[in-house]
Formats: sequence, C-alpha cells, structure tokens
Amino acid sequence: MHYVYVLHSKKDKQLYVGCTNNLKKRFTLHNAGKVLSTRLRTPLTLAHYEAFISEKDAFLREKWLKTGWGRNQLRTMLPESLKILAGI
Repeated sequence: MHYVYVLHSKKDKQLYVGCTNNLKKRFTLHNAGKVLSTRLRTPLTLAHYEAFISEKDAFLREKWLKTGWGRNQLRTMLPESLKILAGI
C-alpha cells in the first residue's frame, strides 16, 4: 500500500502533505526530526491519510493536495478535525 498523509504542526499550525509506503515509520521519522522539511516544525500530529494500491495514484494525489485547490479541499473536508488540532 501507498499512503498520502497530512500532518499538522503544533508549532506553526501549518499542514504538511507527504507520501510513503510505510506510514508508521515515516510519521516516527517526522517527529524524531529526521525529515528535513519538517524537522523545525515538530511536534506533528497525523491529521489525515489516504491509502492507494498504485504508487503513481498516490503521488498524483500528493501533488494535487500540495496545490492551492488541494489545500482548500483539505480545509473543506476536515473543518472540525483542523479546529480540534488547532485548539479552537
């Protein structure tokens, strides 16, 4: 399986979108500060993930979620979850 995941930074309140074939390991690496793009943004919470059989489909979804339209879709899909994560 291939996963597209969305992390929420408790430090800067921003979202990070990524893709992996081992979600548990990748999440651990993010919070351990071993991923360059998020090392200064820990702690991170897993806000959302999607599973795909096809690696190509997962990477296409990740790429789309990183666009402005994709981020807007995340905010539309997860309004209550994002409020909880933001502490509102």
